[in-house]
Amino acid sequence: MTIRNIDSTLSLAILGRISMHPMSGYDVRKVFLSTAWKTFSSSPGAIYPALKRLETAGFIKGTVEKKDTLRPRKIYLLTEKGREALVEYLSRPLTREDIIWRLDIISLRFAFMDKLLEKERIFSFLQKLGTEIDSYLRILAEENMRLKKNMSFCGWAAFQLGVENLKTYARWAKRIQNELGKEEGDK
Repeated sequence: MTIRNIDSTLSLAILGRISMHPMSGYDVRKVFLSTAWKTFSSSPGAIYPALKRLETAGFIKGTVEKKDTLRPRKIYLLTEKGREALVEYLSRPLTREDIIWRLDIISLRFAFMDKLLEKERIFSFLQKLGTEIDSYLRILAEENMRLKKNMSFCGWAAFQLGVENLKTYARWAKRIQNELGKEEGDK
């Protein structure tokens, strides 16, 4: 199966990591196993097929090192096509659906932006994130009044947890926007 664009969160994570520096499949597994990236499967049954799909799609290119040893390593590099696909994916406009269903992917997208996107696009991304969250929080505030009357306490409290999580993302986006602006001012 050939993919035309980034087809999964795992593919995004792998491409993003390889965009930072070349890696072998084992290196990817190690990162996913031993760092905060452990939310991704470190299973060879997930990583190696994903690497194969990305290589078949032309997003990465593998080069075998140490061919004459018992353990040759295939090191993957991001291709120009892979870079373009990654930039396109990272540059996609944020939507309300992203805010509701894909906050984890938003932070993953952001993690790879500084090496691939211009500061203005990163700033715009943060601005849009804050705007979309604020807009959605207004809707949730109205919903909160109705829910409190018709929901169990624990159900309502769980709803509040979701609201607080969104508020945290909004504060973070504003803070990072300010820090990015200061960084630009320091130049």
